[in-house]
Amino acid sequence: MAKHKVHYEFPMHCLSEILYEYLATAEGLSEWFADEVTEKGDDFFFSWGGGPAEKATLIRYKPEGFVRFRWEEDEGTKNFFEMTIVIDDITEDLSLNITDFCEDGDEEENAMYWENLIENLRIKLGAA
Repeated sequence: MAKHKVHYEFPMHCLSEILYEYLATAEGLSEWFADEVTEKGDDFFFSWGGGPAEKATLIRYKPEGFVRFRWEEDEGTKNFFEMTIVIDDITEDLSLNITDFCEDGDEEENAMYWENLIENLRIKLGAA
């Protein structure tokens, strides 16, 4: 079944430099995204609950701007997940924008998944 693109926006109350470290490093990602994350070059290995590691490749990034990963199961497709730091030009409010792909009918579950992850991130950042 083909996946389609979904977008989420989460207001964040922290510095972009600190937030980026939580998005782009194995150490930062293991604080909120997965139980354990290891990094080998552009390949990141995520594991949850002691289960087998799932590989995602860092396919694009901009320091202090965004990271884009592609899961191994999505290789050969245009599917990815991206976390982008956006700072409003006028208010200087910071938000974390998520772009992901999910199957039809999984939109609500996918949104809840990201909401829970971002709440964990906010707690780790002291921005909850």
